[in-house]
Amino acid sequence: MSNIGTLYGIGVGPGDPELITVKAFRLLKESPVIAYPKKRMGSKSYAHQIAELYVNPAEKEMLGLVFPMTKDQEVLEQEWARATAQVWEQLRQGKDVAFVTEGDPLFYSTFIHMMRIMQETHPEVPIRSIPGVSSFLGAASRLGLPLADGDEQIGIIPATEDREAMRTALVQHDCVVFLKVAKVLDMVLELLEEMDLLHKAAVATKVTSTEEVVWTDVRQLAGAELGYLTLMVVRK
Repeated sequence: MSNIGTLYGIGVGPGDPELITVKAFRLLKESPVIAYPKKRMGSKSYAHQIAELYVNPAEKEMLGLVFPMTKDQEVLEQEWARATAQVWEQLRQGKDVAFVTEGDPLFYSTFIHMMRIMQETHPEVPIRSIPGVSSFLGAASRLGLPLADGDEQIGIIPATEDREAMRTALVQHDCVVFLKVAKVLDMVLELLEEMDLLHKAAVATKVTSTEEVVWTDVRQLAGAELGYLTLMVVRK
């Protein structure tokens, strides 16, 4: 079917609306349908806010897709199937769909799941990924901190409750970025103290956005409750 639209995964950066590429800007302007992760309640996501700065919602089909925060596999599969069907409905009419996502579309992104399901259910759909600035790069810029130089090794690690895995990451890399660290922050702080690395760490939440907060003295964060979009950089 030659008239099927193209599905674009467009990275719009970590929060600062100026951190999108020229190509992302062009495709947002050209695509008749803008798909975005939609929250069930509360404020708009960064991706949604940024997209609306560059397009006129009155001139586009704004397609909000709900992706539930749950570990129930049955619920996840149902909702992902529903979201993919909504996007397919637009694509089969020959409309290009720009799926906007925070950071980069192929780095811990909701677009990865959308792409996989679309490839499985409708392999004829052309899919393109437009790179974006990820949060750890935004954090490096904000902190003025080189993440890696020369032969140094860096690890980008989703923070988990596996203390020994966190320790191993710190031992094996010259620099570690722990993503989504808020849920295990106290454990990681204790680990850093044991390894005499507290003074080598910094934490940022909602980096590059207007709500950004940065801590270079992480000792003050013991017992703190931080938001989901929080990361830690440890450069030894």
